[in-house]
Amino acid sequence: MTPSGEINNLGRFSLLLCWLFAFSVVPLSSLFAADFEKLALWSESRPLEGESESSNATLTLVRPPNPNGTAIVICPGGGYRNLVTGPEGTGIARWLSSHGITGIVLEYRLPGADPFLPLSDAQRAIRTVRAKAPEWNLDPNKIGIMGFSAGGHLASTAATHFDDGNESAADPIERISSRPDFAILIYPVISMGEYAHAGSKANLLGEDPRRSLVKLFSNELQVSPSTSPTFLAHAVDDKVVSSVNSQVFYEALLKHDVPARYLELPSGDHGLNGYQGPMWDRWQTQSIRWLAEQGIIPDG
Repeated sequence: MTPSGEINNLGRFSLLLCWLFAFSVVPLSSLFAADFEKLALWSESRPLEGESESSNATLTLVRPPNPNGTAIVICPGGGYRNLVTGPEGTGIARWLSSHGITGIVLEYRLPGADPFLPLSDAQRAIRTVRAKAPEWNLDPNKIGIMGFSAGGHLASTAATHFDDGNESAADPIERISSRPDFAILIYPVISMGEYAHAGSKANLLGEDPRRSLVKLFSNELQVSPSTSPTFLAHAVDDKVVSSVNSQVFYEALLKHDVPARYLELPSGDHGLNGYQGPMWDRWQTQSIRWLAEQGIIPDG
């Protein structure tokens, strides 16, 4: 290749970098600094009926260049029908990495005929990250969960439905607590009752669910003093998932003296203007500040 050709290629590469920087929701440096690793959640596949034997949930681990010991399992939204793994998954993990937080994207299995399937994956994810804490240079007492939309429902389910682990389990991971140390819920589905998102409810529970199942997965009714400390953000003009979902969960947290903060955003609708702009920036800034105030990450 001639020197002029090398210069032209270098120029094209520079333009490409500029384009990536302009349209990225995170600092360009974090695209290169973050260390990605993908692994199967279960040691043996757990397929749904009719699925292939290779069906399995996965974790995508995004290691920050300067880890602070905190990790967050990220549950993308998608109405329990699909997973929005870009802006509500790896994009969030990259952003967390810029704050020293290890982001772990959970590609959970969709419920099909089993409404407990996503929860079993979320619980397994928390157990796995806590079990891997020494290997991954994490604090086992700073393992949180985050979710968006229906992924917010899954995260709030994990924050209200958990156990201390089964001491007699053959699998050592199953002996570990599935309780998240904190939760961050962004425009979440919470209720399966009056304020439910119809699509998420039908996809999770079926078209005609039992009343007991509706109550069990209406997470505002499942809050207890042991529920994970929680940060919530929701736009009041959300026409897809009513902000009442966040409000009732927040009120239940306060009733049970669970540390909580609710950031009520004046605009942004569902997805907060396409994952960009002042409302998107505000919840990110405020949630990082809340984590520092809770002593979960270093201040500043």
